[in-house]
Amino acid sequence: MRSFQSALIQYLPERARPVLSGLAAYGSAEAATRIVRIGTILVIARRTDPALLGTAAAALSLFELIRVLTNAGIGQRIIAACDEELDALCNTAYRLFWGICGAVALIQLCVAGGLYWLTDQNEAAAMLAMLSAVYILMPPGLVQVFLLMRAGRLAATARINATQTMCDHVLTLSLVLIWPSAWAIVLPKLLTAPVWALLARRAMHWAPVPAAGYASWRAFHVFGFAILGSELLGALRLQADKLIIGSMLGVEALGIYYFAFNAGLGITQSLVSAFGTVVFPQLCRARDGQDQAKHLREAFSLGLLLLCPIVAAQGLLAPLYVPLLFGEEWVPAAPYLVLLCLASLPLLCASAIGAAYRAQSLPGRETSLSALATLAGLTGLSAGATQSMALACAGYSAGLALVLIPAMLRLILQRPATAPSTQEATS
Repeated sequence: MRSFQSALIQYLPERARPVLSGLAAYGSAEAATRIVRIGTILVIARRTDPALLGTAAAALSLFELIRVLTNAGIGQRIIAACDEELDALCNTAYRLFWGICGAVALIQLCVAGGLYWLTDQNEAAAMLAMLSAVYILMPPGLVQVFLLMRAGRLAATARINATQTMCDHVLTLSLVLIWPSAWAIVLPKLLTAPVWALLARRAMHWAPVPAAGYASWRAFHVFGFAILGSELLGALRLQADKLIIGSMLGVEALGIYYFAFNAGLGITQSLVSAFGTVVFPQLCRARDGQDQAKHLREAFSLGLLLLCPIVAAQGLLAPLYVPLLFGEEWVPAAPYLVLLCLASLPLLCASAIGAAYRAQSLPGRETSLSALATLAGLTGLSAGATQSMALACAGYSAGLALVLIPAMLRLILQRPATAPSTQEATS
C-alpha cells in the first residue's frame, strides 16, 4: 500500500494528495481487517445455513437503520467549526450526544417490543433489544472522534475503526465455531463497542471546558435535521433492501441475498464510506467555491481510479472465487454478488455529493437527492423481486445509478456557486 501510494502521489495535484493519504490510511486498515473478515465469512458460510443467517440479517438490518438516528449532524458541525467557537460547541455536543443516544436506545427497545408482539421473529426481537445497549457506550468517545477528523488525523480514526472491526470478526469467528447460531453473529456488535470508545478517548484527550460556556443548540440546526434525513435515507438504501427481500421472497432468500451483499457490495462499501469521511474535512478547508469545486473533481477522479478496478475484479472473478472460498452451496449467490457490486459506483457518487453539499452548508439539497435515490433503488429492487432475485439486484443497482450518476456529473461540471459560510449559516 505504501509503495503504491508513493508511486501514485507523484502524479497527483497538490489538492488531491491529502485525499490519497486519508484513503491510504483507511485502505491499510481495511486490508488488515479484510483478511479476518474473509476468514469470518468462510466460517459463517460453512457453519450456518441461509435461514439462520436470515434471522441475524433481520436483526442487524433493523439495528443499522435505527442507529442512523444518532447521526444528527452534530459531528459535522464540530468538524466545520472555527477555533473560537470550538470549545463551546464541544460542550454542547457532548450533552446532545448523551440525550440523542439515550432516546435512540429507547426507540430501539420499542421497535424490538413491536417485533416480538406483532411478528413471529421473537429471536430477532431479542437480539434487537440486546443491541440497544450499544448506544450507552457511544457518547464517551464521539466528541473525540470528530475532533480527530477535524484535525486531519484520519490514520488514527482508521486504526480505531479497524481495531474494533477486527475484534468483532475474531469474536464472531470464535463464537460461530463453538456456537453456530444467529446470536454468534449479532452478539459481538455489543461486546466490541467498548473497544471503540476506549481507543477514541486514548487517541484524543478531551474534557468539557466549563469556562467556554455552552453554544446554543441552534448552532447545530444547519446540519441537524437535513443530515439526519440524509443519513436515514442512506441507511434505508443499504438496509431496507434486506427487509424487502425477506418480506417478498422469504427468510432463506434473505440469507442468500445477505451473503451476496456482504461478499460483494460490503467490500467496496468500506472504500465508499471512507471517501466521504476523508473528503469532507478537505472541502471545508477550501478557500472559496472555485477551489472547492476543483478539489471535488480531483478527489472524485481519484476515488474512481481506485474503485473501478476493484469492482471489475469482483465481477469478473466471482464465478471462480465464490465456490473456491465459500463452498459449492453458495454458487447460486455469485450472479447476485456481481449485480450488487455494481451499485458501489453510484454509491461513491452519493458519498461525494454528500461531502460537497455539507461543506457548502447546503445539506438540504443532499437530503432531497438522497430521497430520490433511495426511492429509485428500492423501487427497482421491489419491482425486480416480483420476478426473480437477479432482477431485484439489477433493479437496485440500476435505480441508484439513474439518479446519482447524472447528479454527480452535474455537480462537477457546473459553475461553482458561492455558498454561505458555516458561521453565517448558523447565525
